[in-house]
Amino acid sequence: MEPNLKKIDEAVLALLHLTSFTEGKGELAFTRAWKGHDWDALNRLHEQGLISDPKSKAKSVVMSDEGRQRSEELFQKLFCD
Repeated sequence: MEPNLKKIDEAVLALLHLTSFTEGKGELAFTRAWKGHDWDALNRLHEQGLISDPKSKAKSVVMSDEGRQRSEELFQKLFCD
């Protein structure tokens, strides 16, 4: 059975919302998330422009504005009643 990579990526992006936090203040604020998820999924999310390159020494990735918004929407859709 072949896994649905789109669904996996959506679940990982939703879970990134759980571990997200804001750094900076005002217009300089940005959202980061801990990157303790499947590397292939993180690479695909990076290729889509939703997160920064996970291949760094940092333990977190920076989420793009679109990535932050989609992660919150997917979290609500998948994990909230």
